[in-house]
Amino acid sequence: MPDDFCEACAPPPHDPVRMAKSADPCILVIFGATGDLTGRKLVPALYNLGLDQLLPTKFACVGFARREKTDEEFRNELKEDVNSHSRVRPVDEEFWEQFQQKIYYHRSEFDDDAGYEALAKKLNELDQKLGTKGNRVYYLSVQPKFFAPITEKLKQHNLIYDVHTEKDRYSRVIIEKPFGHDYLSADALQADIAKHLDESQVYRIDHYLGKETVQNLLVFRFANSIFESLWNYKHVDHVQITVAEDLGIGTRGHFFDEVGLLRDIVQNHMMQLLSLVAMEPPVNLSANAIRDEKVKVLQSIRPFSQEDFEQSVVRGQYTAGSAHGESVPGYREEKDVNAKSTVETFVAMRLFVDNWRWAGVPFYLRAGKRLAKRSTEIAITFKDAPGVLFQHGKQRNCPNVLAIRIQPDEGISMRMNCKVPGPSIPIQAVKMDFRYGSYFGKTPPEAYERLIRECMVGDSTLFARSDEVAESWKIFTPLLQHWDTHTPATLPTYAAGSWGPKVADELMEKDGRRWRMLSL
Repeated sequence: MPDDFCEACAPPPHDPVRMAKSADPCILVIFGATGDLTGRKLVPALYNLGLDQLLPTKFACVGFARREKTDEEFRNELKEDVNSHSRVRPVDEEFWEQFQQKIYYHRSEFDDDAGYEALAKKLNELDQKLGTKGNRVYYLSVQPKFFAPITEKLKQHNLIYDVHTEKDRYSRVIIEKPFGHDYLSADALQADIAKHLDESQVYRIDHYLGKETVQNLLVFRFANSIFESLWNYKHVDHVQITVAEDLGIGTRGHFFDEVGLLRDIVQNHMMQLLSLVAMEPPVNLSANAIRDEKVKVLQSIRPFSQEDFEQSVVRGQYTAGSAHGESVPGYREEKDVNAKSTVETFVAMRLFVDNWRWAGVPFYLRAGKRLAKRSTEIAITFKDAPGVLFQHGKQRNCPNVLAIRIQPDEGISMRMNCKVPGPSIPIQAVKMDFRYGSYFGKTPPEAYERLIRECMVGDSTLFARSDEVAESWKIFTPLLQHWDTHTPATLPTYAAGSWGPKVADELMEKDGRRWRMLSL
């Protein structure tokens, strides 16, 4: 038990807030089961949930894909994936022997009625065999063009239940991003899906919301009065949110060259982080209460003006450079990328949340591929203390900074000023640091573990609601349209392994600020 354990603050052993919610029996059907996401994330997540005894005791997983494959072949391939990508490895042979008996494979085209009829028959048989009670979770790990056709087929073949008439069993659909590529396409996709699914059945997944530190934001803000009382324009100078990746685009050339970084990361991941940082306290911890407050934040973001397109947003593209001591190609030299592409691999911007709490406080966002290190961080920079006492000559106080690290080293740190030991009064910035892994003595669960299980128990708190998606697209669609019609003569570039183009630094410098060094 930690030395600073607070017994008075600990919930009683059977407190419902503390106890994990139980998941009802169910069958998880993964569409696109032979794809990369299934092997890297989904099945390792299921395996770890099983190890931690967090899966329903009566459970099965059915892979739905277009390739010919037997159950045994599918299971053997997934075992290799778990060995390579699981949080807990190597594979526990005894547990895997039991776990793999719950995995099945179903071959079909996504638009083949006969395939869905056969799927319905197989699921009913598994219900009888395993006692899964007809409960279904469908995971659409497929290209976005298949979202609407698959939901339509599921509904046609009675694999989606009517929420108003079916009270004893459920059907839920997890949808991967991207949900549309602008406001109109997202609106059209939502209209198509709404023909077959009730909003309560749709779980739009954003894996950032499954990360432990992101979930802890609500607790950190609203269970610690020392911080919540400072969380406003009176005390906060500005907020920085950074999503930095040291990798390039890998094998995603075709996809990324059509999408770009703003659609891939900023419109979804970063806006979720911003919403959680800026939201007001919800009336309770229900999914809709929390998501209501997130939507209010998005509705409060100041729309981009024509001047903002040029003055408040910068973009860039990486060129050849070095990563992890090795030479790497530039974006235009990557596989399946147009040699003259002007697609952005870096975005930085300044936003304002025009409400009472954040009036006048700038939010600076930056995200990029092939940056100096992999790191996702939210940094709250507080206003300077009055400089009457200690700011003499060249001696300056550093602003206090609260940094919330999302990945890879999840934790929270606070920078403050301290006197250096000795007879004089030199001041030095020091850091107090909290790390999840070292304090609690275990690695936090992977995001997909939490999100899959939350869907199974019917908690949609960590999933995006349709109006969240729509409001986010409303913010960025005008910017995307401006970029489409104003191709730059020369796109700002940055060397792979650096921290982005110089224009990103200038964005901050003209406001008298600078980007944080993420190693600090």
